[in-house]
Amino acid sequence: MLEKTNPWRIWIVSLLIAMMPLSFALPIKAKAIPAAILFLLGAWMLIRDPEARAAVRRARWVLGPAALAFAFWLVNVAIHGIDWREFDVTSHILAFLVIAVSFASPLRPIVLRIGFGVSAGVLGIVCLEQHYIEGIDRVYGINNGLWGAIEFGMFMLVLALIAVVQALRSELGRGERVLHIVCAALGIYGALLTQSRGPLLAFLPVFAIVVLIQSRRTGRWRDGLVFLVVGIAAAAGAAATMHGEVLTRFAAVTEEMSTYSEQDASGAVRERLEMWRTATMALDDHPLAGVGLNQFGDYARARIAEGKVNATVERYDHPHSEYLEWAVTGGLPGLAVLVLLFGAALVFFLRYALHPDNAIAMPAIAGLSTVCMYTLCALTDNVFYRPMPHSLYFFLTLGLAVYIGRLLNAVERPAAVR
Repeated sequence: MLEKTNPWRIWIVSLLIAMMPLSFALPIKAKAIPAAILFLLGAWMLIRDPEARAAVRRARWVLGPAALAFAFWLVNVAIHGIDWREFDVTSHILAFLVIAVSFASPLRPIVLRIGFGVSAGVLGIVCLEQHYIEGIDRVYGINNGLWGAIEFGMFMLVLALIAVVQALRSELGRGERVLHIVCAALGIYGALLTQSRGPLLAFLPVFAIVVLIQSRRTGRWRDGLVFLVVGIAAAAGAAATMHGEVLTRFAAVTEEMSTYSEQDASGAVRERLEMWRTATMALDDHPLAGVGLNQFGDYARARIAEGKVNATVERYDHPHSEYLEWAVTGGLPGLAVLVLLFGAALVFFLRYALHPDNAIAMPAIAGLSTVCMYTLCALTDNVFYRPMPHSLYFFLTLGLAVYIGRLLNAVERPAAVR
């Protein structure tokens, strides 16, 4: 049925999907319109289109854990009697489960890859403007406050990695590959300007994974090695030119870790360590049910009042670790749900990352790099409590899984006929 879709509809749906990542980073209210259109399209396809349902079934190992996470936190909020406004961001998972079905529509791959890549470039330019024109030392984008610099850095690096994936495709035209390289470079430099240590550290191994997988697929190991060396050298050179801010922040990690104590918990790293100690206290007190969604801050402030926790963490509502967040607020079952959410997606995308068909392998590598970035960044930061990074993760992983499911069905259908 969808193969006869009007060409204009194919272009329109492709453009709507392509602009979604950039829209997450913008403060304008009109950004809800593309999401609403894709939601309605996804719902219609889920009801009326058997091919879309077949693609969803293919993607169940990614969609299923996301649906479980939505249900888990719904029950958690109800059991703890928490204000339902705390469920606002988490409830968006349900919307993205439906929006993901729109990826089963016939799409123009070139629109998607250029749209995602250009998004990284545009956000990188925003960072350049903030740093060199507005004089902002640590940039944070236009949809965040200063506290959003970490999430914004991760957001750009995820999109930059998707551009890197496309830049490594030798079958694309030189002009498009150059465009992806420029957009990736802008996104990476913009992320450096956020001075966010966690995302920058996570980026290096994920960048290496992406290059090595593509080198393995194509057999062009020399090109891959050159790309890897040049990419890391360029990033290091860019960091070194930033008046030492980034290197200074990294150098402070060891010093703060070695001098941390329950009495001396001032400084970004020491405060993290104190929050993590508080989180283990909460997990010991509530190992099964947790303290409830978004309730870590109240728990920490109660312990501060008792003199058990240093007052330097009083302003924080989250423990700066997504794993500890889910463990503290949802107990050990919550932690298990998060591990399943990440683990199932990693296995799914890794399974198809080495597929001989570029049409399948490229979105799989993009999905894999996204999950890897979030999995690593979640060790030292909360990656889901703000709408912007929360939306990007579920939009990309759920949508790309359905997209791959549709392509797999299309590839296997002729074989079944034969």
